[in-house]
Amino acid sequence: MKVALIHDHLAQDGGAEKVLLVLAEMYREAPIYTLLAEPDVAKKFSRRIETSIIQRLPGGIKHYQWYMPFMPMAVEFFNLNGYDLVISDASAFAKGVITGTDTLHICYCHTPTRYVWDYTHQYIDELPYNKYFKKVISLVLNYIRLWDRQAADRVDFFIANSKTVQKRIKKYYHRDSIVIYPPVEVNKYAVRNSSGEFFLIGGRLAKYKRVDIVVEAFRDLGLPLKVFGDGVDLDRLREIAGGAPHIQFLGRVSEEEKIKLFETCKAFLNPQEEDFGITVVEAMAAGRPVIAYGKGGATETLEEGVSGVFFSEQTVASIKDAVARFNTLTFNQNVIRAKAEQYSVENFKLKMTEAVEEFKRKFYHN
Repeated sequence: MKVALIHDHLAQDGGAEKVLLVLAEMYREAPIYTLLAEPDVAKKFSRRIETSIIQRLPGGIKHYQWYMPFMPMAVEFFNLNGYDLVISDASAFAKGVITGTDTLHICYCHTPTRYVWDYTHQYIDELPYNKYFKKVISLVLNYIRLWDRQAADRVDFFIANSKTVQKRIKKYYHRDSIVIYPPVEVNKYAVRNSSGEFFLIGGRLAKYKRVDIVVEAFRDLGLPLKVFGDGVDLDRLREIAGGAPHIQFLGRVSEEEKIKLFETCKAFLNPQEEDFGITVVEAMAAGRPVIAYGKGGATETLEEGVSGVFFSEQTVASIKDAVARFNTLTFNQNVIRAKAEQYSVENFKLKMTEAVEEFKRKFYHN
């Protein structure tokens, strides 16, 4: 069976790319089709990578967002008619690829495209442009929203990365799906029997990640906080910290440094609504509890009082209250670790293999 993988873009090394890496391990002969590929990200995949015309346009890699209106067309230009099975790893455009009548197309969906559905108003509000340019962008998003809905009909079977995403697929695409949680490399982490001396937050520092409310809360609380990662919101976060000596900005860290941070922190903070939230499970794999916003994927992986605590509002006051409650509780690191193990790479591969076989049976025998 000839298999192809298609991914939105290889411009960053995030959760979707971690899923693609595991899919690439499962289908070692499958080429990867993607809108564009940044060399440092692409080199992790030892195989043929086919990119779209956007790769060759001026600024096509570093400023690929400029070409958003052309991405639907660029995806449709890929010719995948020679494949028996196509797996799209998508949160935006990859699911819109056009396949042949006899090609089974399975979409592993990280979410329906959030900036054209449930996140669209916030997305436009946060853009650093004047109101006239924002009006133009809103028209572009309207076109992409219509295309995105049509593109979902090209998928034969959907796999959602969480129950949260499963609900969005049903609401926006009117499609059923099964849930297979993303793979997390839990075996990279070990439980260190210590209480930890600092709180931890990090990743891609973008405004929507709401790291700002955590920094402000810990600035006021006077508790030690370490922030790892880089992004467009870093300067603003430093301003909010106001030079507080108990808040450290570590910048980008290596994988080894990140693992050590998770293993030695007191707790990890997750203030944003995630589709799934791999970093939450990574913290759990190290036996560390999580203080999380009580919406989205975190509500599926965390158990109140057992592996963490939730806060109900994305406010500084709500975080302060959650930290106060956290400090009154005792957590069993081995219990937390055991809960993380269900999201292992091995479990993901097993469930994906079973799902693909079931979808093949339905597709070819109906």
